[in-house]
Amino acid sequence: MTTIQASRSADTAPRPTGTPVPPAGPTWRQRLSQWDFRWSPYLYVLPFFLLFAAVGLYPMVYSGYLSFFSWPRYGVTHGEGVGFANYAHVLTDPVFHKAFWNTVGIFLLSSVPQVVIATVIAAMLDTPLRGRTWWRMSVLLPFVVAPAATALIFGSIFADRTGLANELLRAVGLSGIEWHSDRFASWTAIATMVNYRWTGYNTLIILAALQAIPRQLYEAAAMDGASRVEQFFHVTLPSIRPTMLFVIITATIGGMQIFTEPRLFDTNLQFQGGADYQYLTLTMYVFNTSNSGTDPYPRAAAATWIIVLIIVAIALVNYLVTRQVQRRSER
Repeated sequence: MTTIQASRSADTAPRPTGTPVPPAGPTWRQRLSQWDFRWSPYLYVLPFFLLFAAVGLYPMVYSGYLSFFSWPRYGVTHGEGVGFANYAHVLTDPVFHKAFWNTVGIFLLSSVPQVVIATVIAAMLDTPLRGRTWWRMSVLLPFVVAPAATALIFGSIFADRTGLANELLRAVGLSGIEWHSDRFASWTAIATMVNYRWTGYNTLIILAALQAIPRQLYEAAAMDGASRVEQFFHVTLPSIRPTMLFVIITATIGGMQIFTEPRLFDTNLQFQGGADYQYLTLTMYVFNTSNSGTDPYPRAAAATWIIVLIIVAIALVNYLVTRQVQRRSER
């Protein structure tokens, strides 16, 4: 009893001044705040990834699985496995070769001028113009127009007989162009639609990067005697290189997946992509293959994955080239 009473009196005795008090454990509210700080960002982005997994990832994986089987046109399920036969059929199809070069041609005629023009317009909008807000809003108006409406309008402009483009050519003494029959002319017409719709969108992205450049860099360059053109090439472009890489990669992905413009440019539903497939694109090839007679779905799935690999390869080349240019500029 004496020992127990001594220990109790020692516990209840006042602590001497200056003795550190052991810290108490976190309260329930503090733990909840810690959990919120740690896990809430994941909960915020979780709906997007769930939706992407259901709508985007699962169809991609299943199409890759389906590309190794046969499937009759009106069959209920896929047939036996055929290995890489569907890929071999697509890669040896001359129509696929035409669609590939058509897509590359339209991509070069659209993406390259689009990025150049968007950069120039963004640089002009970054200057102290009158009504800058109005000009910046106006460049985005073509992007707001529905792609189908844009394709129908430009389809009328580039009509072979009564189109506005041919009327202007005849007004200056030139002969009209067969926009739907000539291969390069059809590429040009479709690329014009793409440039009209996407140039303003890329302009605003590049403009946002331009406004983030410190103005002290321009002041220092001006004090060193650099002209506006020299400032653009030696200050502006190096400063927005990551944004330019993003714009180039997104333009590459969009250019290799172009479908709406060439599909609505075709006024003859019997020959989708032209009578000689002169402006058939890769995505239109997938669409046509999925409606063909023999193993339509597996062959269309194989063509889709070939397109994915082509886009990844081109994007990787763009990244490596841009990185190499950046390393040389830093030396």
